[in-house]
Amino acid sequence: MTGHHTLRETEQAIQRRLGDVVLRHDAMMAVSNIYRAAAAIRQHFESSVLRSADLTWTAFVVLWVVWIWDEIETRHAAEEAGISKGTLTGVVKTLEGRGLMERGPHESDGRRVVLRLTGKGQELMERLFPEFNAEEAFVVERLGQDQNTALAQALGTIVEHLESEGEQRRDSLRAGAPLPPRRSGRRARD
Repeated sequence: MTGHHTLRETEQAIQRRLGDVVLRHDAMMAVSNIYRAAAAIRQHFESSVLRSADLTWTAFVVLWVVWIWDEIETRHAAEEAGISKGTLTGVVKTLEGRGLMERGPHESDGRRVVLRLTGKGQELMERLFPEFNAEEAFVVERLGQDQNTALAQALGTIVEHLESEGEQRRDSLRAGAPLPPRRSGRRARD
């Protein structure tokens, strides 16, 4: 259970609260279940395979991104990991302190910084990823291969839709109003 109430209890409470309101219940339940599944998966991984390596989900994702690309500029690492540059800075400091990652200069622009794994970081990912993948298989073991493929394709479709049309939708919802301040109090760059 990922929260105080089970998924079914939550669905029943939503129906009681919103029963007569005209809504796209299918959309609400799909997005709600994506969120709950993501939270449950993250909690499972952090309490199992990542705990043995003393890593958070975010630290693992950063390691994964850098491992896959061999070397990657910090701004691109943050984008690929789905985190802010500020969050990336803290994660990288922690990983550097553990001897898993290092920063280096960009080959053509001294203002830019690239990330790469150390030998120790490479060894960790080579050992850890098969364990991580075994947990991925555990998470979806009640689904057949065709269901896993269909789920991956459906979620990919959502991501692609948001990548291609999300910014325009967000702009139209703001109706030309400036972006609100970020939680940190700083304004987003345009």
